[in-house]
Amino acid sequence: MKPACVIVFGLFLTTSIATPQAAAPATHKIGSVTVQGSFRTRMEAWDWFQSDTGDGSYLFSGNLLRLSFSQQREAVDWQVELAVPFLLGLPDNAVSTTGAQGQLGLGANYFLANGRSRNSAMLFPKQGFLRVKNLFGDKAQSLRFGRFEYIDGTEMTPKSPTLAALKLSRINQRLIGNFGWAHVGRSYDGAHYVYNKPTGNFTLMAGIPTRGVFQTDGWGWNRSGLGYAAYTKPHGKGSHAAETRLFAMYYHDWRQVLKTDNRPLAVRRGDLNNIRIGTFGAHSIHAVESKKGTFDVVLWGAGQTGRWGVQDHRGWAIAAEAGFQPKVCAALKPWFRGGIYEGSGDKTPGDRTHNTFFQILPTPRPYARFPFFDMMNNRDVMGSMLLRPHKNVTVSTEFHALSLAARDDLWYLGGGVFQPWTFGYVGRAANGASSLANLYDTSVDWRARPDLTFTFYYGYAAGRAAISSIYPKGKNGGLGYIELNYRF
Repeated sequence: MKPACVIVFGLFLTTSIATPQAAAPATHKIGSVTVQGSFRTRMEAWDWFQSDTGDGSYLFSGNLLRLSFSQQREAVDWQVELAVPFLLGLPDNAVSTTGAQGQLGLGANYFLANGRSRNSAMLFPKQGFLRVKNLFGDKAQSLRFGRFEYIDGTEMTPKSPTLAALKLSRINQRLIGNFGWAHVGRSYDGAHYVYNKPTGNFTLMAGIPTRGVFQTDGWGWNRSGLGYAAYTKPHGKGSHAAETRLFAMYYHDWRQVLKTDNRPLAVRRGDLNNIRIGTFGAHSIHAVESKKGTFDVVLWGAGQTGRWGVQDHRGWAIAAEAGFQPKVCAALKPWFRGGIYEGSGDKTPGDRTHNTFFQILPTPRPYARFPFFDMMNNRDVMGSMLLRPHKNVTVSTEFHALSLAARDDLWYLGGGVFQPWTFGYVGRAANGASSLANLYDTSVDWRARPDLTFTFYYGYAAGRAAISSIYPKGKNGGLGYIELNYRF
């Protein structure tokens, strides 16, 4: 091993870990029908910030079995997928009754969302759709309708491996996701139109989000709806690969539930009006090959307008990142990245405008691997290192310096609507503090076989002034887990 590799590998041993590409699923046939399945089991160890009441240190097991039947034909294809999530040993004492301390980690979310039961399971249809291809005699057009999963940003897969990896980890599901890291996940009942050519992709999607995420009963709907449109264009030439997407979405929530924002409780209780938000944005990603390595840039941004109950809504968010994959130390294939994200907060809770960026229906976990924060009222300065010492092993480490964009707003966490009577985001007042935490984490993904993957993760949050003001007995927290994914 070259000396430079020895230095980097030493750093890897003390701070690192990560994520290989998902294994290709096995396929089985019953006549012309394809049968596929997967089983995921994860043991989570939570050590939430220390509360005055309740216990934030616990273990529980989350499991998800999925079984899919599908058929591909020239003009039409279809898929029916069943899911069985089952949760074992949920904590029954992980909710604090003191001040804003609230639910102590996601174990408490699962416990409360499932009727305060320590064990919960349910069978429900995860997907069930029909796709019409060659629409209007044009092979570029297709339309599917029914129940399906959807992730924004996945409309095209770049040919460049660097761009494909960036989209997977830094673009996709920022605003619309299946919440796949949760043990139940989210689907949409609606329609999805695609016009796809090598030179560009135009996509329309309209749907109602299903129940699920933390609630094992994923059968029903929520009284909210989403419309989405995007145009994605690959470009660049020679050593420069690039992709740009323009997107717009409209979200309408007509549930009469208490909103999570920084207004006084009495004011919020008097505002059960609908939420109507239009979001307009773009991403542009670039990779440039050189003799010394591959450089990359990620730009993503969105602006929002609409109504937040009786208030006007104006919000924004922006992310800028850059990375480098040097050609030295080929044994480890290192990739170093850094960047900054900011999502607007509300500095004046008593006025007529709600300024907190609203994250709609995302999968928060790719951007918060220890999910104690999200993209609302958040400033995140991050750095990461990815190592690939073997084709079946990926190791990564990340650092995030987190603070609140507006100190008079809340510390938010959550991922959007998942049941009719729960808002989907929670917020804690930070008592005028703005610095939230420094997050250090490490993950290792090992593909033991094409159908079997193991993941090991640990994240440590060193709380700062905002967390200390809420949890004075202990401002530091941690999350560790071991996960097995088996495809059959």
